[in-house]
Amino acid sequence: MQKTIFERIIAREAPGSFIYEDDVVAVILTMGPVNPGHAMVIPKKPFVGLEDLDEETGAHIFRIAQRTAKAIRCSGLRCEGINLFLADGAAAFQEVDHFHLHVFPRFKGDPFRLSADWSNKPSRDELDRVASQIKRAYDELWKESRPNKPPPQTPDSGTPAANAPVALPPGAAGICRS
Repeated sequence: MQKTIFERIIAREAPGSFIYEDDVVAVILTMGPVNPGHAMVIPKKPFVGLEDLDEETGAHIFRIAQRTAKAIRCSGLRCEGINLFLADGAAAFQEVDHFHLHVFPRFKGDPFRLSADWSNKPSRDELDRVASQIKRAYDELWKESRPNKPPPQTPDSGTPAANAPVALPPGAAGICRS
């Protein structure tokens, strides 16, 4: 099987502009950026879609995406917001069959657009019916591995609360807004 362009970049067989790399992921700039600083977090293993990732890799990808977003905000690049974008499957505009999570800066008036009929407002009954359908599938898929609900986390417990900001490394506190 032929390597994807991402496998070739990670293996240094094709050029890439690297921001970060560890044993699990690489973060590179995309060749077709929405805005300057448009990065992608790519697992080194060639998972095709979101459902192919193991949960540990998925969690690590999101952690690195948060850090990448913070670095973009602190870089001096124009950035009034951040989008995370995942194209999972051809119908969702996935062009490379290797999972990648886009992290890109946004600002008022930039060229990125999502077009949809946002006026569609289903009834509560319809929403409940769809939720029930997905819940049945969810429960069937993970009936054996359903974790107990974790206790609420507080800053005093040693674990960051769910709404805690991504922590900056020591010495980096003064370089950007929080």
